[in-house]
Amino acid sequence: MKITLIRSLLSLLCLALSACAGTSMPVNSLRGSAAATADQAPLVLSYGGRKPGQFALIERSFKGQPPLIPHTLEGIGEITGSENDCLDCHISEDFRGKKMPRVGQSHLLASASAGAEPELNMQRWQCNSCHVPQVEAMPLVENLFQPDAAR
Repeated sequence: MKITLIRSLLSLLCLALSACAGTSMPVNSLRGSAAATADQAPLVLSYGGRKPGQFALIERSFKGQPPLIPHTLEGIGEITGSENDCLDCHISEDFRGKKMPRVGQSHLLASASAGAEPELNMQRWQCNSCHVPQVEAMPLVENLFQPDAAR
């Protein structure tokens, strides 16, 4: 009796599994292609500005937005806690009056000696975490955002 019951249950289980397998659909991604399809590499686009200081600043889209970098970072050394080529131009008084913004006060510490230039706050040394260069690229999806930095 037990063997017959076990065989019946197993055959019902096999029947249910085969019915489910017959109605299953292949897995697709939201973009419509099969999930197993390899992604294509994005196009390599060039940055808008070639040399620092030769292009207009990029207008901010909202209040509090970090300034965008209007030039390429190619040829600029790696940004580390001890080496930061961004500071050669953006912290120095030598470039006052040029088209480049100076490092914000929130990024600086008051220097110990009077008259000395302020020092970079070492909690903010990784410039390209917030400040990014821009490329001329078409949006991937429709965007209805209207910039309003004055708000």
